Amino acid sequence: YYMSVCRIEPENNCHITLETFAKNKRRLVFIGNWDRNGYSRELKEKYKGKYDNITVLDSIYDLEILYTLRKNTKCYIHGHSAGGTNPSLVEAMFFGRPILAYDVIYNRETTMHMADYYKNSEELQRLIENNTDNGADMRKVADIHYTWEKIAKEYEALY
Repeated sequence: YYMSVCRIEPENNCHITLETFAKNKRRLVFIGNWDRNGYSRELKEKYKGKYDNITVLDSIYDLEILYTLRKNTKCYIHGHSAGGTNPSLVEAMFFGRPILAYDVIYNRETTMHMADYYKNSEELQRLIENNTDNGADMRKVADIHYTWEKIAKEYEALY
């Protein structure tokens, strides 16, 4: 299965991910706060239980469950288009699974331009069909740039 975890907000482009999987029939596990606002409720109504390949789950805060889901996913889809370095993207990188990320500069910078990027459903579909495998690169980037040891050293240098 493919996987996405996020707040269900328009800027996280959840509609693109769901639209893509409604067409391609590959398995998707999508975790988020589906009852937060009109956008999230509309998507939940449109997709939950309507497609055999799409599993819509409410937010999961149990780290063991999230670990198991992330460890076993075929690919992580990151649709965020606003913000900066996103913790869910960095966390996913440590599992060494391929990353398909929305094409904005901070997703490119976070992944050191080594993930695969999309801007719409058609581009996401092409990436899925091509069976991208940037997982080893994502793990390498995470190990080099996002460990507690490296981050602590950078803070110490500032002090």
